[in-house]
Amino acid sequence: MTTTARATVQNEDERVRVTRWDFEPQESTGRHVHEHDYVVVPVTDGQTDVITPDGTVTSSQLRAGQSYARPAGGEHEVVNTGAAPLTFIEIELK
Repeated sequence: MTTTARATVQNEDERVRVTRWDFEPQESTGRHVHEHDYVVVPVTDGQTDVITPDGTVTSSQLRAGQSYARPAGGEHEVVNTGAAPLTFIEIELK
């Protein structure tokens, strides 16, 4: 699937990149690889499917303000599978 969600870089310097992701229902990040460790901070509640290259699907319930962190190297696509728009902030640690 191609990128259909809107990514807005809010801040970037030599240490971090902060991107706001806005998804309508069924919109996707497109398949990508994380080059840096990162933290995700949901702005809204929502439901996502994370799809890995081998086709594995992991469903997650996001809660506004409940952040999580992941290491660099992950390859996946994130799809808003909920019925409402979804927004989260991604903070990449360079």
